[in-house]
Formats: sequence, structure tokens, C-alpha cells
Amino acid sequence: MKKFILLPAAFAVSVMFAACSTTPTTTGQLDQARSDFAVAQSNPSVAANAPLEFKAAADALDRANAAAAKKESLDEIDKLAYVAKQKIATAQEVAKGKQAESEVANAARQRDEVRLQARTAEANNARASADRARTAAEQAKADADAARAQADAATNSARDEAAKNAALQQQLADLQAKQTERGIIITLSDVLFNVDRAELSAEGQRTAQKIADVLMQEPQSVVLVEGFTDSTGTSNHNLELSQRRAESVRAALIGMGVPAAKVATRGYGEAYPVASNSDAGSRQLNRRVEIVLSQNGAPIANRR
Repeated sequence: MKKFILLPAAFAVSVMFAACSTTPTTTGQLDQARSDFAVAQSNPSVAANAPLEFKAAADALDRANAAAAKKESLDEIDKLAYVAKQKIATAQEVAKGKQAESEVANAARQRDEVRLQARTAEANNARASADRARTAAEQAKADADAARAQADAATNSARDEAAKNAALQQQLADLQAKQTERGIIITLSDVLFNVDRAELSAEGQRTAQKIADVLMQEPQSVVLVEGFTDSTGTSNHNLELSQRRAESVRAALIGMGVPAAKVATRGYGEAYPVASNSDAGSRQLNRRVEIVLSQNGAPIANRR
């Protein structure tokens, strides 16, 4: 802040006279007024906050100094000095009051600033809390949607699996499949082959296609195709014919899409009859091909 310097003109004149051989008149009141003025002048707040009052005090002191320089009566000098002192005191009080008002105003501004900062911080915290809540709600909704989608997928998968299983069971029922300790057994009768030959008849091809459809739905299953004959003819002939018929069924299944590695064959000839071979009906029952399906990838046990 620029320092306000006000030097009363009469005071300067008195100083000038003091340098001369004739000393100007002075009084204790005037000396005190000059001292008070010097104190007020050294206080920047007086010049800043009470410039008009300080100017009036300087003028009053000028008049007192001028009276002293002119060697007017001591009473007149004291009267003017007293007025100057009062105006100096007024300037100091006005400056003090305005300084206090300024400090109060500054304190109020600082308080308002603190309150504003607090409200701003509170608003920021509330906004951040709302953002976190919104994010959590969005995440919860996403989790719920994912869980619902997963549940729907599981329901659809279970329904599809049930439908698939029902269809498979119906297909096995149409093929008159039987559940045994070795697995599911489907029997192809002698009528599905041409007489004394290994080639499948047209009906045999349609039955093989049904079996292939079942196998394609059971990727874990393996298949053993077993051939059998009646006791008519030589054992070697019957063994060779049963093997060829088993191989014929295997070839048909592979041609219909069943992986070759899943299908094995075995010819037993006239062994393991299911009837007595004493009449034509019994012998026809013994001429057959049995297809054994393992379940869930389990190996097929040997025939006992």
C-alpha cells in the first residue's frame, strides 16, 4: 500500500524558523499535537481509511504552526493546537473503525468462502455417491439379466434334452430294442437279409437307417454288430455267413454316417441260439444279427 505522507506546511515553516536565529513560539499543547500527528502519519491505516479526516487534522495543525510562527498569543496557539489534536484523534478513530469494519468484512468473506467450499464438497460427495449407486444398480441389473438368460438357457437345454431323449426312446421302442447288462440290443431278423446271403434287403436298409439315426444321437456310444445263424449247413459256412452279415450291417451304418471307429463286428455262426433249431420257425429266430449299443461310452462286455 502506498504510504500517505502529509507534512503540514506551517510545521515546515516552524522547522525553517527553528533554523534561524529567532526561535518561533511553541507550547506543550502544540508539541503534543505535532507528536500525535507524527504517530498518525506513521500509521498507513489512517491515510488509507480516513484521508479526509487526516487532511483536516493536517490543516488544523498547519494553522497552529502558523500561529506559532507568527508568535501569536499562547492561548491562541494552544486553542489551535487543541483543535488539531482533536482532529488527529478523530482521524485515528475513524481509521480504527473502518479498519475494524474491513476486518469484519474479510472475516465474513472468509466464512462465506469456507461455507461455499463445504457445500461444494458436500455436493461433490453426493454426486459421487449417486454415481456409485447408479453404477451398482446397473451392475445388479446386468447380473440379473445374465442370471435370467442363463436360467432360460438351462430351461431350454433341459427341454431340448428331454425332447431328444423322448424321441430316442421312441426310436428304440420302434426298433424293439431291449435293455440288457451288456447294453441296448437291437435284433435284425433273418427276413432283413436275402436268403443265404449277407446283403441287406430294402427293409433291412430302412432298419439300418433307423439304427444309424439312433447312433448319431449317442456320440459317446460304441457298437458291436454280432452275427448268428441256425445249425443248418457246416459250422465253417455258418461262421463265415454270420461274419459277412455283421460286416454288411457295419458297412451300411458307416455309409449312413456312423464313424467307422465306433463299429466293431463279430460272427458267432450257429453259437448262442435263441431257439431249438428243431423246426423252421425256431431256425429263423436263430438266423439274426444283434447290434449291441454301449451306454455313456462304457465298454461292451463279452458274451457269456
